[in-house]
Amino acid sequence: MTMTVQDPRYIALIPAAGVGARMAANGPKQYMAIGGKPMLRHTIDAFRASPLITHVYVVVSAGDPHIDQVAPGEGVTVLRCGGASRLESVRNALRQLGEVLDDHDWVLVHDAARPGLTPALIEKLITTVGEHAVGGLLALPVVDTVKRAGGSGQAAAVGPSVAASVARDGLWLAQTPQMFRYRLLGDALAAATDASIITDDASAVEAMGLSPALVEGHPCNLKVTLPADIRIAEMYLAAS
Repeated sequence: MTMTVQDPRYIALIPAAGVGARMAANGPKQYMAIGGKPMLRHTIDAFRASPLITHVYVVVSAGDPHIDQVAPGEGVTVLRCGGASRLESVRNALRQLGEVLDDHDWVLVHDAARPGLTPALIEKLITTVGEHAVGGLLALPVVDTVKRAGGSGQAAAVGPSVAASVARDGLWLAQTPQMFRYRLLGDALAAATDASIITDDASAVEAMGLSPALVEGHPCNLKVTLPADIRIAEMYLAAS
């Protein structure tokens, strides 16, 4: 009998256990309404609309009271194992999925607060990364002049002053999804010990001496962090 290796699956993993402190909202920002529905639901629906995604997993805190009203049942599983940081949430989720996923399955980790993700961007990431030995992530090349801040300005109201201009050649702004094989991602996050240094999944993989591929994303996939970001996200969603 000839044994064949099963084709890898593409799994979406959305950590959504954060509290969104910088948004200054009454509750977790992933549940704020944007364009007529919760921000998290936009993110979930983008993955559900992609024929390349096998299943969607959403990671929330154990006592999350909102997720049952937001996450649809079909094609979506809620994991109530969220941690105090993004790193802990993803790491806990991967441990729970150990009996579900194969080592070579691809996991696409995406921020719940990026509601502008589209099926086209998901397809671009998957097809561009292809069989890359490490994996990859959506990102945007830096186009603005970059300044490094130094000390305070002459007046307290002015804020910091410029210490130097930074060459922008080769600089990219990381987005999500960030896509890695299940085993590789699990090993990278298991080895990470400082959540303040590992700010995304790619940085954990980079700490192992590996180089993920950069796939150009789109400004519509912005992360909603501050109140002013809501209007920008709504503009992109209305145009889609």
